[in-house]
This record gives sequence, structure tokens and C-alpha cells, in this order.
Amino acid sequence: MKPAVPAAVGTAGGICDDEETLIDELKENLIKYAAETNKEFCFFIYHDGSELLKEYRSDYDLIFMDIKMEKLNGLKTAEEIRKMDSTVGLIFLTSLKKYVWRGYEYGAVNYLLKPVKYSVLKMELDRYFACYQGKDEPYMSFQNDSGKYKVLYKNLCYAETEKRNVMLHFEGQQQRIYKNMKEVSALLLAQPQFASPHQSFVVNMAYVKSVESLELVMTTGERIPISQPKRKDFMMKLTDFWGDML
Repeated sequence: MKPAVPAAVGTAGGICDDEETLIDELKENLIKYAAETNKEFCFFIYHDGSELLKEYRSDYDLIFMDIKMEKLNGLKTAEEIRKMDSTVGLIFLTSLKKYVWRGYEYGAVNYLLKPVKYSVLKMELDRYFACYQGKDEPYMSFQNDSGKYKVLYKNLCYAETEKRNVMLHFEGQQQRIYKNMKEVSALLLAQPQFASPHQSFVVNMAYVKSVESLELVMTTGERIPISQPKRKDFMMKLTDFWGDML
């Protein structure tokens, strides 16, 4: 699918709406904004949520999405996107104010009422670039049989060896990553909040609630073993981390 608003580099994303008139107006306004601000955009067009999910790209920065669509509405689509990508900006398009607060449940940047006026769009994009763009938190990208994912490191509770792969544990869900623990450890241990209490585990110390003998009690209620060879080094890192948090 060719982008509606082409650019060599810059902000990438999507416009998801089943109204061609609104899509055309939004495209024109984005081109106008790009010309005025010397910014570059690359937005792809989707006509329903299922199409967006099927062709979703983990490098998207911003998505404009209608809430009310025939096949798969914007709220359901946003729910699925958040399972794959916790960082992309979502701006909902709607003519019905009653849906607005539902959008914030999925981490929406904001919403725009239809028809979208250029002055309102400009103000919202100015706010987006000032508050969000260039202030990205560190994240990891991966792909498995379920799709492509982009998740913030801070949202990962722990990683666990599972046969020849690694299972990533988040609050309320988990995802398999087709890499070995050595590869995953290299990524996670480069982040200051991660440490390894056992050769089969790497934990986010922000989710450690307490230590009981040779076990970690996580804030999720799960228990993770501490091996004797790693105990001293891990406890030093955990103590330093907790001290920094005070």
C-alpha cells in the first residue's frame, strides 16, 4: 500500500477511516502542516480496523483512527494495537463525544471531532510533537506467530527460558520470542532496571516486591528462583536499585 502522505523520513503512521471524504481532507491538512512546519510525514491509508491490523508496522509513530467503523471499530482495533505496540500515538476521530473517554482507556493521545478543522489539527500536532515526539522511552521489537510487537522495557515483568525460546511476561499476558536467553539477556541487561537472579530468568527489578530466602516475590504474585551462584551479585544490584528508588 502506497503512503497517502509520502516522505523519505520523518513521522510514519496510518489514517484509518471508512469515509473517503474525511481521509482526503485529513491528507490535505497533513500536507499543509508539513509544508508550514518543514516536517516530513509518511501516512498509509486503511479503510477499516482489520485492514490496519493485518498490515500494521512496528515503526509507526502516530495513527489517526475513526472510532465508528463498519467491520472493526476503532476501540476494538486500538485494544489489539496495544497488545502489539505500547508506544504508538493514537488520535481518535469521531463525531460522537460519548465515545471519547473510552479512547483514553487505550492510551489515546487525544481525539478530534469531525469534521476536523485545520486549526484544531495543527494545535493537536503541535502538542504531539512537543510532548511525545523525541521523548520515546526505550522499547524492544520482536515478531512471533501472533504478529509483530513493540513494547516498552518498563512494561516487561520478567523473561523466562522456555525450551529453546524465551517467554516474556507482562502484567496480564505473555508472549513467546524466538530467541535464546543469551540473546534476550544481552538486550535486557543493557537496561538499568533488569538483572538476572538465575540462568533461566531476567527480571525487571521494578516488579520485585520482596525476597524470601532463595525466591523473589513479584508484584504480580509470581515467584522466581534465585540461584546460589547468582545470589550475591543479584542482591547487590537489587539493593542498589531499591536505594535509587527511595
